[in-house]
Amino acid sequence: MGCFACFDGGNKQQRKEQEKLASAEARARAAEAAQKRQEQFENSAAGRAARAQMQGMAKQSANTNKGEAVLKWQMT
Repeated sequence: MGCFACFDGGNKQQRKEQEKLASAEARARAAEAAQKRQEQFENSAAGRAARAQMQGMAKQSANTNKGEAVLKWQMT
C-alpha cells in the first residue's frame, strides 16, 4: 500500500496544472464578458447620460474656484 502513494504524486501535479489552466481560462472569459458589458453600457442611453453627467461635473468643478477664496466674509 505504501508504494502506491508515490504514484499519486504525478496525478496531483497534473491536476494542479489542469486547475491552473482552467482558472486562467475562466479569468480570461470573465474579463471578456466584463469588457463586453462595459461596451454595451457605454453605447446604451444610460451610459451616454452617465458620460454627459461626468463631463458636466468636470466642467463645473473646473469653473467653481478661479483663485478666489472659498469663504467670503462680508462685514456690515
